[in-house]
Amino acid sequence: MSDFATREDFAVEVLEVGAERRKVVVLDGVFQAPDALVDHAADQAAFSPLKQAGNFYPGIRAPAPRAYATALYEALKPVFAEVFGVDLEGRFKASAALSLATLPPEQLNTAQRLPHIDTPDHRQFAVLHYLCDPRHGGTAFYRHRATGFESIDEDRAPTFYAALKHELDAGEPPPEYVIASTPLFEQVGRAEARFDRILIYRSQMLHSGLIDPASGLSDDPRQGRLTANSFFTFEHAGEP
Repeated sequence: MSDFATREDFAVEVLEVGAERRKVVVLDGVFQAPDALVDHAADQAAFSPLKQAGNFYPGIRAPAPRAYATALYEALKPVFAEVFGVDLEGRFKASAALSLATLPPEQLNTAQRLPHIDTPDHRQFAVLHYLCDPRHGGTAFYRHRATGFESIDEDRAPTFYAALKHELDAGEPPPEYVIASTPLFEQVGRAEARFDRILIYRSQMLHSGLIDPASGLSDDPRQGRLTANSFFTFEHAGEP
């Protein structure tokens, strides 16, 4: 059996989040031996800090094994097609990394204190694979109160970022992780962490990790908030 063999009978739940009813897919039990990826992270992966400028992720990252990314894509193809309407015959791009949240709240940059999008491109999907204890926290989705936006596409981006700049000019958010509604953003949905749970959502959705520093911001993959973060961008990705 491959280290990254998958099951065919994994659990699939489709959530519709917020007023925009954006789909978030929750999958449990996709991999036959998910500990293999934890072992790789602990024994072989070369983690390094990310540059603060323009970076949303508050920690360190390492490349994920190519065999993992390939197995992940093959397992998720039916979900992309059936839930999101992706045309699998078109071209696609993929990336996958292992991530550990390690940054203390007082070191967070402004972007890391806010919900964010990964890109306004509706063709890109985030695939978040939890490889940690549930106490490290899942992921939440948000609505920007001033604009009412829960997702940001190319058309909405100028309005959203102008409004956000105006708000931040009036005062930056406190140095803490976003785990609930704030004066600027309303939490409209959340998915709890579970070992070997996978989330799929379009990268243009406003979201943030529910990171609890009290649970331990460790750089040890066997103890910390270890996730695998993958992005798939499809040539023909269906309607957002």
